Amino acid sequence: MDPLMMEILNAVGFALLGAVLFSAIGLISGTDETTTLAPLTMLVVLLGAPPASVLSFFIAGAVAKHMTHAVPTALLGIPGDTSAVALIGDANQLRRLGVPHVALRKMISGGALAALIAVPISIACAMVLAPFGEMIKQFAPWVFLCAAFLIAYFSAGRWAAMLALVPFVLLIVALQNLTVKYGVKLSVSYFLGIAVAPLIASLFSLLSPQARQGMRREQYKLFSLAPDMKAWTGYFPNPLKVMSRRQVRVTAAAAAVSSATFVFSPVAMAVVVGEIIGGRIKQAHERVTTVITARNGISESTYIAETLIPLIAFGLPLSPVAAGPAGPLFNAPPRFSVDSATGRIDNLHNMLSVPEFFWFSLAAVVIALLVAYPFAMNYAHRAASFVARKVSHEAVIATFIGLVLVIGLWEGGPLGLLVILSVGMLGGFLERLVGFNIGVQFMGYYTAVLSVPALVKLF
Repeated sequence: MDPLMMEILNAVGFALLGAVLFSAIGLISGTDETTTLAPLTMLVVLLGAPPASVLSFFIAGAVAKHMTHAVPTALLGIPGDTSAVALIGDANQLRRLGVPHVALRKMISGGALAALIAVPISIACAMVLAPFGEMIKQFAPWVFLCAAFLIAYFSAGRWAAMLALVPFVLLIVALQNLTVKYGVKLSVSYFLGIAVAPLIASLFSLLSPQARQGMRREQYKLFSLAPDMKAWTGYFPNPLKVMSRRQVRVTAAAAAVSSATFVFSPVAMAVVVGEIIGGRIKQAHERVTTVITARNGISESTYIAETLIPLIAFGLPLSPVAAGPAGPLFNAPPRFSVDSATGRIDNLHNMLSVPEFFWFSLAAVVIALLVAYPFAMNYAHRAASFVARKVSHEAVIATFIGLVLVIGLWEGGPLGLLVILSVGMLGGFLERLVGFNIGVQFMGYYTAVLSVPALVKLF
């Protein structure tokens, strides 16, 4: 078979796998993108998938998850993942009005429109920034240092998160020096420790009688599902007909603007732009439905932009998404790496051309929409009921913890596990106490491996 055709078929297969897998994962509340997307993408990379297949798997998975995360958010009133936090207030308002199905359909349709808009605009922005790529690579240690403090400042922790960078970076540097003495060089283990930090913190809290008492509940939490209502014929509804004309215009404009940015987190962009949109609409129902439509669209487009712009233009993870869930696309030794000593970049940045980024990303988005959009629109009620009744959240957590432990043992044996636990404990408790979120933690990791050696050379 022709090599190009084989590459295309592989990419389509991995995109389909990512879309199906994360359509299911998105239905489970609390399944954070970093905790799920990052380890599974890392597994795909380490198993030797071709570069185009890795990109297709990630893009399709991210888009599909942001389709189905609307189901628990709108119907159950609990965030489907971190990005859905910005949507929960509007979703609860519509639930109280008795129209959660309206919230769900608007959110999903806005995300579908925004995803299609985000790919060409974010790649165009990446091409504009690409001429500055070599200059940025030369100053990479200082760029990462500045980006780490900038992202920390705009996180929930603000000044506390900026100060928390210092002990967090020092811990990683100390662990690096310790493991090198025993002939073990780790990188993936640090990444995984950060990815599952909230889970590790929660599991350790259970070992404390005092913390466990605070987590105890006297009764089951009850959720109410409104009756299922279908207002279209056929299996695949038209997203443009689900939204009003005004909502189409607003969502398209918001997606275009957010697709040109890659510094701020998707949650922050969704909150800020949503407030700007809401302030211009007076009628209450129209305001809430338009804001929730645009916010889910912004979440989708920002996620794609924060992956593609740094990946194409620089090859460096200079955004919260690139440093977090999309991290394996940049740094997954031994296949993908950013060498701090030589400044050499060896990842998807120089393995795929710009046309390949465009076509494979667009194909992955289309495949994800073909899988996740009609599924969420037609079967959301039954899926939400099944997940709430039958799926054990603890089993899902245990599955991902098990995957992380396997990869940690593969890379560094017992030392790999100790690094995962140490980094995860500190990062998890810092996030819980001062809002030192996962995006800031990943920037702290890159600061430790790139910026600290450069700082040491100055003295």
